[in-house]
Amino acid sequence: MLSKSLSLASLDLGATRRARAQASGGRPAGRGVADTQEHVYRHPWHRVTAAAWRKFTDADARAAPLSHILEVHTLSRRVDAGSGRIDAVRAIAGRAPPLPLLLRGLVAAADVVLCVEHTTVDGLARAMRVVSRNANLRALVHVEETCSYRPHPERPDEWTLFRQETSIRCAPLAAVAAWAAEMVERRCAERFRQNASQGREVVETICERLALADH
Repeated sequence: MLSKSLSLASLDLGATRRARAQASGGRPAGRGVADTQEHVYRHPWHRVTAAAWRKFTDADARAAPLSHILEVHTLSRRVDAGSGRIDAVRAIAGRAPPLPLLLRGLVAAADVVLCVEHTTVDGLARAMRVVSRNANLRALVHVEETCSYRPHPERPDEWTLFRQETSIRCAPLAAVAAWAAEMVERRCAERFRQNASQGREVVETICERLALADH
């Protein structure tokens, strides 16, 4: 059942996003929370991007730091050998964080959160961009994460600059007051920062393994 939900996640996300835009006139539902983080990997771009792609499927990572990840499925993948461009879409299922106590019973909870991840890699320009959005729970919250990987401007052949931008916005619900919406956004932001830190640690660990294999 979970695999079927994953395969339909990208279609559901597109339809839901269009419906929300029409209903709200394209205007944001609330203030929301925005967060930007940067990290420097002391590894070359090709190694870091290879590690980032393996992050959610690495057996050691799934056993500990990223144990909240349940399933990962590649929905599509296109490779243009001439331009060095790769476009891929993956569906990722993870354990949903518990709702704040005051909101339980007001909105439908879910044990699993489904995300759709769109990855674009430009090998010639050495640029990788990953955009992820939640495909379910959108009656409660809209989350979008954009990550970029580029050679570090000071040491482009040795280091990689990682930038992560996250936007979290609680959906407009008659049952949820403004203060409660802010609580949901704040809780989501805290969880995302925690997961982001664990994700960077996993990428660093995989990079170290890849570095050993290169020598």
